[in-house]
Amino acid sequence: MKINTDKNKIAEILTRGAEEIIERESLKKKLESGKQLRIKFGIDPTGSELHLGHAVPLQKLRQFQNLGHQIILLIGDYTAMIGDPTGRNESRPILSVEKIKENMKTYVRQASKILNINKLEIKYNSEWYGKPNFSHLLMELTSKITVARVLERDDFQKRLKEGSDIQMQEILYPLLQGYDSVALLADVELGGADQKFNMLMGRKIQKRYNQEEQDIITVPLLIGMDGKKKMSKSYGNYIALLDSPEEMFGKIMSIADSLIISYFELCTGVSIEEIEKYKKELTADKNPRDIKMILGKKIVKLYHSEHDAKQAEDYFIKTFSQKETPTEMLEIKPRDKNILAVLSEAKFAKSKSDARRLVKQGGVKINDKKVSSIDAIVKSGDIIQKGSRFFARIG
Repeated sequence: MKINTDKNKIAEILTRGAEEIIERESLKKKLESGKQLRIKFGIDPTGSELHLGHAVPLQKLRQFQNLGHQIILLIGDYTAMIGDPTGRNESRPILSVEKIKENMKTYVRQASKILNINKLEIKYNSEWYGKPNFSHLLMELTSKITVARVLERDDFQKRLKEGSDIQMQEILYPLLQGYDSVALLADVELGGADQKFNMLMGRKIQKRYNQEEQDIITVPLLIGMDGKKKMSKSYGNYIALLDSPEEMFGKIMSIADSLIISYFELCTGVSIEEIEKYKKELTADKNPRDIKMILGKKIVKLYHSEHDAKQAEDYFIKTFSQKETPTEMLEIKPRDKNILAVLSEAKFAKSKSDARRLVKQGGVKINDKKVSSIDAIVKSGDIIQKGSRFFARIG
């Protein structure tokens, strides 16, 4: 395959959405050489949904793909059982094999919203860690890196100072992620800024296996809807790629005004010139809501369609800005009239525990009155409302 070595395209890869590059000159030379590079990106299926935080590196991968390079989507079905300790102040719960399989069922389909699936190399690290000779591989791998080197990472140091436990499998995690780069013959690894330690481990382990060290690109961490922490399934502050157009638009409208520009930069493909225009308008005291509406439409269009984006905007204006109950809404005939069961059946909650949380947080209304009890019962004709945007009528 002919590799595109256009200098402007290479400059875009090395600048937009790239927080740090190790080693920049090395990667620049590789991109200009015309050689097809193997670009690695890994996701552990700790949840069933990809979100806009995942989309930031996926968009960067698409830039490489457009130049003709080989993208490797590594699904960490084995490492998910251990759990990445990055950014954690406690150990992650261990996931079962069954839960991991359930979580990753639609990962490829979700990633295909951004990447060209026909040109994608999809790998699972159980392909090498799930083999009968894994114990031999583990002995070989652990002999190449010292415990002291692994414990250098900031989050481990913090936990040690606090007297918190660090489990042995967490110490192994960066080694396993590092060996993934060996197994995949990766030229470049791409990931969030919080993955820097793990990706540097990949370079160390490649060197010990006499491979050329991969270059690294870290991308900024997208702040979630809470305006404080990185977007994460664990924190529940995420906007999923599989969200409906109305839900996606509504969530974008709820982000902090201070995040508008970073969302334009990291979540859309709009030009730098256009982003600069929005910066000036915000500085000139233009209503942030108007610019956020533009952002919402651009993001919804990316993952759905232009028609869906316009409908989502209209729905938001009618149900939120004008505070009208929509004339058309979901109608359900629930098997159980309890509010928790109704919320789950209407898909307003992912489970009864999620529904219980919504009620306790005051996010559910029946006929425009806030529900205060998880034992509330609905009747035919009632209108159930979740938040300000989602309605269902009981048939």
